[in-house]
Amino acid sequence: MRTFKAALFDLDGTLVDTEGQYTVFWRAMGKKYRPDVPDLAEVIKGTTLVQIFRNYFPREDWQAEITEALDRWEEQMQFPYVSGIEVFLADIRAKGVKCAIVTSSNAKKMKALEKKAPELLAHFDRILTSEDFAASKPAPDCYIRAAEALKCQRTECVVFEDAFTGLQAGMSAEIFTIGLATGNTAAAIQDKCDYVLDNYDALTYDSIVSIINR
Repeated sequence: MRTFKAALFDLDGTLVDTEGQYTVFWRAMGKKYRPDVPDLAEVIKGTTLVQIFRNYFPREDWQAEITEALDRWEEQMQFPYVSGIEVFLADIRAKGVKCAIVTSSNAKKMKALEKKAPELLAHFDRILTSEDFAASKPAPDCYIRAAEALKCQRTECVVFEDAFTGLQAGMSAEIFTIGLATGNTAAAIQDKCDYVLDNYDALTYDSIVSIINR
């Protein structure tokens, strides 16, 4: 029977339910700077700030203004947990599973999270941010590097993701990928991952092993 030694988690929409707050922010930025891209807040989900700037906000004055606004926004953001994540993390940690956060967010954002949710970050052995890999999601590099950082084979890992780009990254890394139907519907992501969950309620180490071996 196949088991797993490492769990690799995206952050926004996977550990913390923040996607709605970012949608509000980026819709406002889109309306102000790029009204020609009406679905901007949706198409940028799961991408890094560097990618967002390169693809949609090339002007340096825009980038400076948006960076300042985003810093203020993230300072006041709330970080509610995706349902069941605390109990699930405690269970898999008790079974010896190594855990990493693999996020397109930058180190500055993680500092804001650390101030408000230090007990969440305490569960993780490694935190990889956008500064830690050159090719961002949907490239598989971030998850390949996370597995290496935890000294685990990719066949010994499980990826937890919610965004299309992240799901593609996990699958392209050839790691068993579980999609969280938080920002997208289960129907929208079911063909983009190995398994879909609504949240972590009642989820345990043993249930993940069952899912992997189903």
